[in-house]
Formats: sequence, C-alpha cells, structure tokens
Amino acid sequence: MELRTMRYFLAVAREENMTRAAELLHVTQPTLSKQLKSLEDELGKKLFIRHSFHIELTDEGVLLRKRAEDLVTMADKITTEFLSLDDVLGGEIYFGLAESYQIRHLAAKIKSFKNTYPDLRYHITSGDTEQVTEKLDKGVIDFAVLAEEPNTDKYHYLIFPESDLWGVVMPNDCSLAEKQSVSVDDLTGLPLFCSEQGWSKDISRWCGNKIDNLHLEGSFRLSYNGSLFVKEGLGYLLTFEHLIDTSLDSGLVFRPLTPRLETKLYLVWKKYQMFTPIANKMLEELREWFHE
Repeated sequence: MELRTMRYFLAVAREENMTRAAELLHVTQPTLSKQLKSLEDELGKKLFIRHSFHIELTDEGVLLRKRAEDLVTMADKITTEFLSLDDVLGGEIYFGLAESYQIRHLAAKIKSFKNTYPDLRYHITSGDTEQVTEKLDKGVIDFAVLAEEPNTDKYHYLIFPESDLWGVVMPNDCSLAEKQSVSVDDLTGLPLFCSEQGWSKDISRWCGNKIDNLHLEGSFRLSYNGSLFVKEGLGYLLTFEHLIDTSLDSGLVFRPLTPRLETKLYLVWKKYQMFTPIANKMLEELREWFHE
C-alpha cells in the first residue's frame, strides 16, 4: 500500500468526483481509476459507490479515510521534522486542543513565540480527550490540551493557571434563568445536552448518586452546536463558561452550577518524545510560563 495511493484515495473521498480529483492530482482519470481499483483489490473491500455524477464512500471507505488521513499527516510530519532538524528559527508544531476559554492563554503564548520565531508554522486540531490523545499517541501531534487529568504513565504535563467553570446555557426567558445558580435538583427531569466526556466524568462527579435523576437528551463534541439546539428550545446545555455567546442580544444566559464545579486544563506531551528544535524551544518557554 503506497503513500501516493493514499493521497489519491483521499482526494477522491474529498471531491466525491473522479474527474475533479484527477485534475487536482494532475493525473489522468484512467490512471486514477486504476490506482483506486488496485487499492480495493489489495484490501479486498469495496471503497466507493459510483453514482452518475458523484462518488460515495462505503462504510469501509469511511474507515479507510480516517486511517489514511492519519497516515498521510504522519508522513508529512516526518518529512517536515527532518527538514527542520537544522532549523532553530522555524519549523512545524502540531497541537490538539480541548474546547476551553483557557486556550486563549496558549494562543497568546504562540503569538509571543511567533514574534521571536516568525518562521514558526503551527497547526491546530480540536477534539475531546479521546480524539486528541489518539493523535498524540500516533505521533500526529506534538502537544495536546486535555480537560481531564492525564495518564502519568504515558504523558508529561503542565497545568493551566486557571480552571473552567461549569454551568448551564439556557434561553434568557425561561424560568430557570431567574436563578443565580443551578443545582442538580433544578435540572431533574429537564432535557440536557452535554459532551459525553463531561457527562461521564465532571457532571457525574458533581451530582454523585443523583446522576440517574438527570436526563441526557443528546451529546455534542462542540458546545456551539449544542447551543443551537438550546436556541430552538430543545433543552439545556451543560458546558464551560465563556464558550457560548450569552450577550444581551444572544437570547441565551449562562448560570453556574451549585455547588461550584470546575475543571482543570492540562498541556500534555508523550514521555520520551523527540521534538524538533522549534518544538523544544516552545516547550521550554511553556514550562517557564506555566511556572511563573
């Protein structure tokens, strides 16, 4: 299985059209079709469903796309890392980030760092702990930011200087919005939205044996998507403060949970990780900043 073939496959999966993909790849359509047919024969699975005007991935094709994306990203990362070994003033750094208002601290540090090293090129991907640690373990990213305590057998970490405050985002005209804070009893029987990670760890810890009294209507990896359902009157969103626009014109309000519930944020990297010079310099500055 060649890396070039993976790139061909991803181009077709992205464009959903063989002709457009061939044009972008600067190959002929027969050449592209032959490569993909050989890939299907090699794997023994049908990867595409060919319609009149577009191409659709099969379930096996969807699985391969995820694996191929990681494979191609890793190959590109290896190439850039070796090209950057002698470059102490620039290079690539890859981050996987949890959704948190505290990310502003990291953004400010990257801005400051880039002023010193203008040739720095950074790449950001977002996700929950499962998503970003998977990429970290595969070596696709250099650093992860997690909203839960990391596995110290596998990772080194630094703790962000502040915590995220949990609360409920709700329509500003609902009766619950009249309260200054929200208890577990206030939420009993209401349709609730939350991330799976937050529900199983933070919210479960907060309400203890009353977790069975709460109803998880639906889960979202991104709080913004959950807020759209709240605006439609479908439920209440449990999330961190500052992630959702709750200004006067938004139609939404945020009320903290009581008793107060906070979550720490962690900057994480693999033990025995070999960094490029620019990533090492970034880590040195982050260490200094976190310990200030």
